[in-house]
Amino acid sequence: MIDLKNITVQKAHEALAKGEYSAVELTQAYLDAVKAKDAEIHAYLEVYDNALIQASFADKAIKAARETKKAFPLLTGIPIAIKDNILVKGQIASSASKILQNYRATYDATVIEKLQREQGAVLIGRTNMDEFAMGGSTENSAYGVTKNPLDSTRVSGGSSGGSAAAVAADLALIALGSDTGGSIRQPASFCGIVGLKPTYGAVSRYGVMAMGSSLDQIGPFGKTVTDTEILFNAIKGEDKMDSTSLTEKKFDVISSDKKFKIGVPRDFMTIGGIDPMILKNFEESLEKLKKLGHEIVDIALPNLKYSLAVYYIIVPAEVSSNMARYDGVRYGTRLSGKNGIDDYLISRQAGLGAEVKRRIILGTYVLSSGYYDAYYNKANVVRELITADYKKAFETVDVIITPTTPDVAFKIGEKVGDPLKMYLEDIFTVPINLAGVPAISVPSGFKNVDGKELPMGIQFIADHMREDILFAISKNFLGEK
Repeated sequence: MIDLKNITVQKAHEALAKGEYSAVELTQAYLDAVKAKDAEIHAYLEVYDNALIQASFADKAIKAARETKKAFPLLTGIPIAIKDNILVKGQIASSASKILQNYRATYDATVIEKLQREQGAVLIGRTNMDEFAMGGSTENSAYGVTKNPLDSTRVSGGSSGGSAAAVAADLALIALGSDTGGSIRQPASFCGIVGLKPTYGAVSRYGVMAMGSSLDQIGPFGKTVTDTEILFNAIKGEDKMDSTSLTEKKFDVISSDKKFKIGVPRDFMTIGGIDPMILKNFEESLEKLKKLGHEIVDIALPNLKYSLAVYYIIVPAEVSSNMARYDGVRYGTRLSGKNGIDDYLISRQAGLGAEVKRRIILGTYVLSSGYYDAYYNKANVVRELITADYKKAFETVDVIITPTTPDVAFKIGEKVGDPLKMYLEDIFTVPINLAGVPAISVPSGFKNVDGKELPMGIQFIADHMREDILFAISKNFLGEK
């Protein structure tokens, strides 16, 4: 029997290479786990019916490599969960929305091409999410909430809550999510796993449904930093199909034994609304890093306090533009009205959820005549100031550290009626997307709530294209080799 709880990508790769079990057997073990546990958790919206066929192709590739004594890619035969806003040709991709409930992708996203064609990975299925990635709890999914595997009364986080829950519950070995303002890092923290938001442009967005085009980034989840790094290495790289893709081809590699200078934005830690246990855990994490030989210094990021205000102007504006394509005419759900305009109105009214509509309305307002300069342009000016703060900080420190979230996973339904409370969950994560820098959330401890041990996370932030620093310090912090 395969030990799904303690398996890693490297261990699975070695076992497949030695013939200890096949890719079909490994995939079947995960499918059995999904069947046994996912009715309660609801991490998946659909398990692909060709998963075992994919695994059989992987087994043929592994057999051929073994016979010729050649190495095969690390992800060959490895089961991966895919967020529902990433296109897989021939499969439904709904972005957890009713308006796309029967839409089948006509092409593969670049990340899927890389995983399937270059790596030979096995795609298990598509995971639940907040509708069109708008939310921080997966409660905005049109198909029901994903529960936290550690406490089923609580959220798994969002918007990539399904992917995080799938990895945390051993329903997939690794997973892909997307992060516009914390949608990988926050659920990773809530579920006690590792989640990376790469540098903007480091991973192609081609074939991924856009929410906030200047902020969206695809990234990996894993139980370990190494698993997360392996998946990132498989999907990163320039892509001619994505105009925002970075042309830099070299990512450095650093030893996990290297000592770093770590910056702490103390002023940002006193903004209020942060749970005392989160702050205590943060200080304990700093002490741990000191004992590991790293230097801790205070830094100033004076414009970070404006991040949420800036984010919730820019994102709705980009949402308003990106959501215009879902009109019930070209693809997706279409309802018939009295005329073409009526078709459009009733299709969107029935097909889109409350949070999506809220952001469309806000975005259309800030882009409207008379308000564009006062809101949208002003927000972009302040965004540049936030980016400059990070640039200046990275002249003196290697990495910046904050908590990932202001508290642990909250109860299902606790904040759904108060959008402002929900938006405040993003306080530590949105500045990173505004600046386009990479950040990683790693487990840092537990908070006991009602007899349940709920995970906490810390966030490491590095300069553009310095994911290597994030991997090195995270491994050192967690004791990974």
